[in-house]
Amino acid sequence: MKTRVVLADDHKLFRETLSNMLQRQPDIEVVGQAGDGIEAVDLVRSLLPDVVVTDMRMPRLTGSAAIAQFRAAHAGVKVIVLSVNSVHVLASQMLAAGAHGYVTKADAEELPRAIRAVMSGLEYLSPEVRATAAPASPAR
Repeated sequence: MKTRVVLADDHKLFRETLSNMLQRQPDIEVVGQAGDGIEAVDLVRSLLPDVVVTDMRMPRLTGSAAIAQFRAAHAGVKVIVLSVNSVHVLASQMLAAGAHGYVTKADAEELPRAIRAVMSGLEYLSPEVRATAAPASPAR
């Protein structure tokens, strides 16, 4: 059974590139694409995908508000946030808001791995984001 994905990004060319990459995966199917946050929520409500991959900043609905709306539209949906920002603190805020993963656009080739991870019940942070995490303080 394939993982059903909705892609939401206001840049059509980027969204189509992601779709083409994901469609080459034998276990992933892109079932819908949206160019703004409200359209994405409507697709999540009507298509009931397993995962929504969403740009963090989009017209009409963005960030943590979008995450809450996706989860309200379909409680079982996993949310992976896509962003140009690789700051760990921002990724942590999105996870705290209910996202299951955070991938930078620079690490977009990580999306299949991120989708598989969140479908397995794990949180996923792309390598670029993990690299910005503060080092653990030494044990005393």
